Amino acid sequence: MYKPISITAVASISSLGKNHEEVWKNYKNNNHCILEKIFQGNSALVASISEDNKKEIEKLKLSDSKYKSLDDTVLYAIYASREAVKQAGWKSSENFGINIGSSRGATSLFENYHKSFLKNNKAKTLSSPTTTLGNIASWVAHDLQTQGPEISHSITCSTALHALLNGIAWINSGMCNKFLVGGSEAPLTPFTIAQMQALKIYANNNEDYPCKALDLSKNHNTMVLGEGAAMVCLEEGEKDNALATIKGIGYATEILEHNISISSDAQCFQRSMKMALGDFPAEDIDVIVMHAPGTIKGDLSEYKAIEAIFKNDLPAVTSNKWKIGHTFGASGTLSLELAILMLQQQQFIEIPYLKNQKQPKKIKNVLVNAVGFGGNAVSILLSKL
Repeated sequence: MYKPISITAVASISSLGKNHEEVWKNYKNNNHCILEKIFQGNSALVASISEDNKKEIEKLKLSDSKYKSLDDTVLYAIYASREAVKQAGWKSSENFGINIGSSRGATSLFENYHKSFLKNNKAKTLSSPTTTLGNIASWVAHDLQTQGPEISHSITCSTALHALLNGIAWINSGMCNKFLVGGSEAPLTPFTIAQMQALKIYANNNEDYPCKALDLSKNHNTMVLGEGAAMVCLEEGEKDNALATIKGIGYATEILEHNISISSDAQCFQRSMKMALGDFPAEDIDVIVMHAPGTIKGDLSEYKAIEAIFKNDLPAVTSNKWKIGHTFGASGTLSLELAILMLQQQQFIEIPYLKNQKQPKKIKNVLVNAVGFGGNAVSILLSKL
């Protein structure tokens, strides 16, 4: 970190809602957003955007003839980006940069186009341009009428926080002084859910809390998929209107034993958190928003990494995946949104099924973690002005 970076806006659409009021209201209750839905005759637990908020996406889809062929991943990104830029007061003439990622991209469209190809042995005309990963940022740039750099990428479940890292790098380089960053994901499709079930990490019990993220005593995996998008506006310097300032960034990748492995004490997280902390006193971290996907190994290894860094003085820890599921590429900025809301509201969002959960005395400094398949971890240190 060379230049101070301010977060001047954050906007999202997910199972929590579509604005700060809805999102914070839903965070403050102990109810989860997970429901059972049918996918090609098979039921699965998912956290989907509400039907009322889906109508907003449908309005967006019908607002421009070119948007009718777009995947929900792109539409969610456009919706959240419009709101974030509006909050920040940015104008298209400012030519800010855009970096929006997704773990899986246009999942629903790809599955439908492939199904059609298998049936007819022909690809539909728009199958390529509407399923390429790069069309997320490019359609957002088109919608906002910007002329700055536009980047899309996929780095699995740490995608959104890698977008934030990239935005910071552009700002530090002096090539831009503002960047819109985030992630978008619409993975609630039959094939995507089947893939997670094949890995044997998916929840299969509709309990009071189907996803038991951060329950370190669970004896079965409980990951649940969610959908949504979250965008963050970054600006150079310490701004008076900043929601939070970024005090540190960290990233690391560890050597894999197999495609989805992570070491028992998450060496990648240890390195990313150390890097994010730098010279910042570890004892001054009040809260960590963990990645904690609800899997046995994923939750425990991250917790052990936190113990390795913070020793006997662990901060309060939380996660939002018990409530909204795992939104893959969007999860990092949705976790960032939770961190910012806790900083703004000075209220810790605890996990209701955990006993004797540590409460922070204050919320001034929050560390946000994300990691994806491939052992690529990112940690972001946020502080309240």
